[in-house]
Amino acid sequence: MNNVSENNSFLSEFMTSARVVMLTMLICCVLYPLLILAVGQVLTPFSANGSLIKNEQGVIIGSELLAQAFTRQEYFWPRPSAADYNASAACGSNLSPTSSKLKARVQDILNKMARVDNMPIPADLVTTSGSGMDPHITLQAALYQAERVASARGLPVKAVTELFVSEPLVNVLLVNLKLDKMGK
Repeated sequence: MNNVSENNSFLSEFMTSARVVMLTMLICCVLYPLLILAVGQVLTPFSANGSLIKNEQGVIIGSELLAQAFTRQEYFWPRPSAADYNASAACGSNLSPTSSKLKARVQDILNKMARVDNMPIPADLVTTSGSGMDPHITLQAALYQAERVASARGLPVKAVTELFVSEPLVNVLLVNLKLDKMGK
């Protein structure tokens, strides 16, 4: 008789534990995420949906939150990316300052960058960010590239720098879109 009582007790405890686990999973894995999603959609739908930027035709061309590769002379260039601007593989390079690979990559970038008189190249133009997807460059990095971009577009440097000069950080995609809207 004692054995049957132990089995009923075990079964009762097991069922209670199973109900607690299922309830916890329902709350933590379904209800809470749905609540957070709903709050995000109501309060900040643009950022909750990835801060996606669309062109005039409604086609997504990028996100304010993720860097994209720009290599043409008429565009501002972002920070280098150890992930090759692939958001699914976001990562830093983890290369040490004494790494020959890092030195070669920096030298390659220095060779591509136009030299600006009396202005050292900003560090963020030759170093990757922790995620490899940082969409911003410093104001100094934007100013460093302004003459190259203005020359390639046939614009005065002042017209180019007025797009971002009041910002401490410059979102590369947004400033490049502003340049494209200028029509040159």
